[in-house]
Amino acid sequence: MRTLPKFILSAAMVTVMATSFSAVQAATPPDTLVQAWQMDDIISLDPAEIFEMSASEINGNTYERLVTYDIKDVSKISGQIAESWTVSPDGKTYTFKIKPNRKFASGNPITAEDVVYSLHRAVALDKSPAFILGQFGLTKDNVKDKVKQTGPLEMTLEVDKAYAPTLVLYCLGNSVASVVDKKLVAQNEKDGDWGYNWLKTKYAGSGPYVMREWKANEVLVLERNPNYEKKTPLARVIYRHIKETASQRLLLEKGDIDVARSLNPEEITAMSKNPDMKVQSAPKGTVYYLGLNQKNPNLAKPEVRQALKYLVDYQAIAETIMKYKGDVHQNFLPKGFLGAETNNPYKLDVAKAKELLAKAGLKDGFSVTMDTRSTPEIMGVAQAMQSTFGQAGIKLEILPMDSKQALTKYRARQHDIYIGNWGSDYQDPNSNADTFAANDDNSDQAKAKPLAWRNAWDPGPLTAKTRAAVMERDGEKRAQMYKELQKAVLDDGPFVIFLQQTEVAAVRKNVDNFILGPSFSDNDVSQAKKN
Repeated sequence: MRTLPKFILSAAMVTVMATSFSAVQAATPPDTLVQAWQMDDIISLDPAEIFEMSASEINGNTYERLVTYDIKDVSKISGQIAESWTVSPDGKTYTFKIKPNRKFASGNPITAEDVVYSLHRAVALDKSPAFILGQFGLTKDNVKDKVKQTGPLEMTLEVDKAYAPTLVLYCLGNSVASVVDKKLVAQNEKDGDWGYNWLKTKYAGSGPYVMREWKANEVLVLERNPNYEKKTPLARVIYRHIKETASQRLLLEKGDIDVARSLNPEEITAMSKNPDMKVQSAPKGTVYYLGLNQKNPNLAKPEVRQALKYLVDYQAIAETIMKYKGDVHQNFLPKGFLGAETNNPYKLDVAKAKELLAKAGLKDGFSVTMDTRSTPEIMGVAQAMQSTFGQAGIKLEILPMDSKQALTKYRARQHDIYIGNWGSDYQDPNSNADTFAANDDNSDQAKAKPLAWRNAWDPGPLTAKTRAAVMERDGEKRAQMYKELQKAVLDDGPFVIFLQQTEVAAVRKNVDNFILGPSFSDNDVSQAKKN
């Protein structure tokens, strides 16, 4: 890491900015963007381990990958570190040429050796996101044979099957495939750990910003990368962890921050009426859903699954509890993905639900529990559903718990109904089809545990159809295959999908080019500026 120039904020100054609520200032520094955000989900800044929303955004602004895509049209894939690529006739070998004369923030040149090392490292460390690369047959034992340097600026990747090329490329655009500075990381290796213990809190990338400092649950500072090919307009970006939404609003109104990321609907409404503010939003590749455990004999009845889909007041939830933060969406592929369906056939219809329950032999309803994260939004949605379920005689008991408890129980298939959200891991439809529509082994001892498995659902022929879709190289045919999968899951699956997430931020009027993208890693501050 290079020595920082004297104008950079000292750690003490950063801490004061992060924690002081009393000091009133006319505006944040003109060369600095200050954001308030709930970002206590960050556990690591190592690209091989990042799997949380906040850390993904930091990664997207500090690291580069072989390829990227146009956030306005994700079907347009382009090179980032790669200058070009080709795919062999058998569809199994990808050859990448690296852009010449590029540098890491350290000043070290970016070469094919760095790309190969980065992919070897991600697979070998085998942290949570490693499956994104592992699905192509890459393992700790074979990755050095499958990913090879073939020249100073050329490397090859061999996959085990002739997958749809877009699937492979989207996965190589994920955070886990970020290119790290081999020389710098290797200097900080200890006991063969691939520099993991160092890179959890340090930085070795080539993106527009350098990760300067991170104090967990307090502040994270990004500084301009002097070696990046397109200079950032701002010298630094500061993320402040501010949990309370009311505090975020107050700081924004006072001018102590430039962007508030976690406001509630009432606060967003107030900011939209403030002439000094603007409200920005973007749909995310995240869907909210109920998971219905098929081990529960009542929920295993197809008529009951259908009935519950008619007992959600989708529109009311979107317009009140989740106002600004979600739109009605009932299919497992988010809008914007290849083959995504946007039809929403279900609406609150108590009479129809009662009819279906009678067909299932449950005309008087039944009792069931819902595991619920203790957040205001999710609790609010659960209570709304408790009310509408009750109209058909279904007695819903809400079991609030923290996220870790709820997920642990869900992953062990010990719930009745689980309410949560699912964010796509990459911009290819397989990311969601593989979890909602496929389940290779429905036994308790299964190795792969997608959402279908968590809900003890055997999708029958849909698993084979999901596997076939990932191999289809014709885009139009592939899109149609996903449309058919979505309809099958919508009609019969153990999922009540009710919203697609929208991310919202309140931004001071003098800030331009603050970008919210389709995934959190696409939220872009690299060209943000102040007027």
